[in-house]
Order: sequence, then structure tokens, then C-alpha cells
Amino acid sequence: MPRTAGPVLVVTEPDDVTASMVIAELNRRRVPVVRFNPADIGDALHVSACFGTGAPTVSGSLRTSSRAAALEQVRAVYWRRPVWPRFPHLAPPDARFAAAQVRYGLGGILHALTECRYVNHPLRNYAAEHKPLQLATATRMGFTVPPTLISNDLGEIRSFVRDHGPVVYKALRWTAYHDSDGQGLTTWTEPVDPAELDESVKVVPHLFQSRVDKAADVRVVVVGGRVFAVRIDSELLDWRRDYGALTYRVIDLPTQTAEGLVRFLRHFGLASGSFDLALGRDGTLHWLELNPNGQWGWLEDAAGLPLAAAFADLLAQGEP
Repeated sequence: MPRTAGPVLVVTEPDDVTASMVIAELNRRRVPVVRFNPADIGDALHVSACFGTGAPTVSGSLRTSSRAAALEQVRAVYWRRPVWPRFPHLAPPDARFAAAQVRYGLGGILHALTECRYVNHPLRNYAAEHKPLQLATATRMGFTVPPTLISNDLGEIRSFVRDHGPVVYKALRWTAYHDSDGQGLTTWTEPVDPAELDESVKVVPHLFQSRVDKAADVRVVVVGGRVFAVRIDSELLDWRRDYGALTYRVIDLPTQTAEGLVRFLRHFGLASGSFDLALGRDGTLHWLELNPNGQWGWLEDAAGLPLAAAFADLLAQGEP
């Protein structure tokens, strides 16, 4: 069976609504799908892979409780939001060992499927997730990037805030975060009050950025070579705080910007990604960040964009 007739592997957690939207589109195209979560390893998930036995490079099988795939026939892998097992029933040293075997065994097998299309390969995602690298790449590629400082030096931070204020703080990476009572906490983009800066900034690097005098935010989802841009209007510094306060409008990006974003993804070997831009009151588009595995499902209805269909088209094509 050629790869273009084989299944699409969807690697994600059980309640991933966005992945379900894409799977529904693949089903309409009669593309076979095998969905699984790495945490299911054991009775609900079996994998066997052979190497060094000649062509193909990787052969074997992956089986869930209801589906099966020959690894050499996989046409595409949709890497969404997988959850890895923690083995809480084992003693801590055993649990750490077992978790590592799954990450580097099952994960390594999946990483080795380089002859099919990946959206996106997790190692490519990992490289592209680092904001300092994103900022350097965006600057080198000619995007307008707000002045940004990443530092844990109080003197440097105070000098930057003085020279480039008003300034906002952004987390360098989203992390699951809870207080002592288990209450979930979220780190938003926040304005920086120079009077509140103190020695506590020395503990870890922080990202400070000159605040854009923005008219609106722009979320851009790139799928293969297709660019979907949505203008997001609100009065919020961080529009993620209140989705109910947002209004959406599909827009066309300047050709140079759209082509640049596609080129940015290709630089990192990515097939898709979600970009955040800020539209200045003077009409300038400011590059803020890329989420290589960003959420886009709510835009399907909110902005009327055929995003699930675009992802299904890309996955169904197979081949890198």
C-alpha cells in the first residue's frame, strides 16, 4: 500500500476538540485515522518497530484498542497535545525510568517516521518554541520586532524600562501553574510598573518588551502555504483574558508579510503555526511571537475560516 493510501496518526490527549474537528474532516475524505495518546501505553496501546532490516527505514505496527497502523504505510502524523504516562502506581525511581522508556521508545519511534508528512514534528516544534530564537530569526528576516530585553539583571532591566517604556512583561514559556491550594494560575501579558522592579528579578530571566501602541491584534494561522489572518479587536492588553470581549474580522495581509510568515515556518521545518502580530495605530504590523502548535479551533466558528479543512487537506496529501 502506498503511503498516500495509508492512515494518518493523530497523537493527542482524549479531550482535544481541535483534533476532533480535523479528524471529522479526514473522515469526510475517507482517510483512515488512528488516534491515540502516549499515556495509553500498555493494554490500550501497543507498538513494535524494526530497524536495520532493509527498506523501509522503519517498519512495524501501532495498535490501539480499535485501530491499527503499519508504520511503513503511515501517510502523516498530526502531533497535537499528547500526554505522557507518569506511572503513579510505581515507586518514584521506577516511575522515572518507565516514563523515560516511553518518551524515548514510543516517542523515538514516532520521531523516526520522517518519510511521511509531520504536522508538526515535535523536535521541530521544540526548536521553534524558544522565544529568543524566534525574536532573532524574525529580526533577521526583516519583520518589525518591538524592542525586547530578556534578562535577570536588575540594572539592565531598569535601564531598558527607562529607555523603551511603556514596557510589558511576558512569560518566556507557558507552564501549568497552580497555587498552594491547587487553584490554576495564568501568566498574562502585563504592564510593568518601574516602581515594582526589585531584586526578585534575579532568580530567572524575564522577557520585557516595549508596548506597541496598537489598534488591534492579528492572529495568523499558516497551514502549509495557506495563510489565514484574523483581526482581533478589543480594549485588552492581552486579548486571551476575555474571549467574550473580542470581535473578529478576516483580513488580507500584505503579500510581503504573508510570504514572510510562510518562509519563517519553512526555516524551522514546520508545516503549520499560529502567529501573533500587533497592528499599530500607524498601520505597522509588529511581529510578536509564534506558537508552532497553537490553538485555532475557536476561530473556525468565530471568524468563519475553513481551518479544519485546511489541516485535513495537508494531512491527507501525505509525503513531507
